Amino acid sequence: MITSFWREKPVALLVTAGFILVFAAASWAEDSKGGVIAEGKQVSLEYTLTLEDKSKVDSNIGGEPLVYTHGSREIIPGLEKQLGGLKVGETKHIEVAPAEGYGEVDPARRQEIEKNRVPEDARKVGAKLTGQGPGGQMIFAQVTEVKETTVVLDLNHPLAGKKLIFDVKVLKVEDPPANKVEMPAAAAPSKPADKPAKK
Repeated sequence: MITSFWREKPVALLVTAGFILVFAAASWAEDSKGGVIAEGKQVSLEYTLTLEDKSKVDSNIGGEPLVYTHGSREIIPGLEKQLGGLKVGETKHIEVAPAEGYGEVDPARRQEIEKNRVPEDARKVGAKLTGQGPGGQMIFAQVTEVKETTVVLDLNHPLAGKKLIFDVKVLKVEDPPANKVEMPAAAAPSKPADKPAKK
């Protein structure tokens, strides 16, 4: 009887230990998925961007997620900083001051150019223009004044000087694809409705 017990008991203990190992392995596998936003992780977000006056600038709800690599300066610094440590499924209300968004409005970024360099249908106050700078970066301009032979342009980003309010939900956090080629951070999005890139 005693012999039978000691013959059977180790088997039972091994089986129990096996279950523990299986559970532990499952838990480790869950952790290894990288469900927490950290340096180098590829993150997919759902977001809505509004301003202090409650006006909605952009939202990707119901559309494609915003995908970026955390720590690569692909999005504005004030947003990236506050996303660190969030887990898949979590939501957060994030407010970004101008200094960590698109910067303050800089009066020096006003430029007067000859009228014939501006498309005829854009020669009116409030018209928005886009172009490329010497380094290939996207440049934004808004017509602020039209004179007899020249046009005054404001080259500040449309969201410069504004507090940005994001409501985000973390959809996915994973290791970036092995074949992903790192590109330099964009100077700014092609328009406010694009990915909120770094200034």
